[in-house]
Amino acid sequence: MTVFFRRMFSYCPSKPRNPLLRVLVGLLGLALLLVLVVFGLAIGLGMLLFSAARRLLRAAREPSRPVDADVIEGEFTRVRENHPPLGLR
Repeated sequence: MTVFFRRMFSYCPSKPRNPLLRVLVGLLGLALLLVLVVFGLAIGLGMLLFSAARRLLRAAREPSRPVDADVIEGEFTRVRENHPPLGLR
């Protein structure tokens, strides 16, 4: 059993000696790389389109409130309490 594991984990693939076979293996590697890139781009674009459609649908469902021209809406966070200023006096 140890001979099997030694053969399995000591396997080191090398380039074929035949020049035509080398070119064929290289082209096969480039084709595989191209397929993976296209597949990744398709999934990424699908995710972006899904999130854009979800935002549009969510915005269409929410009722719009009347906007007053004199009011600026926003949120704020208090960074610190009333501490004395830092520095020399």
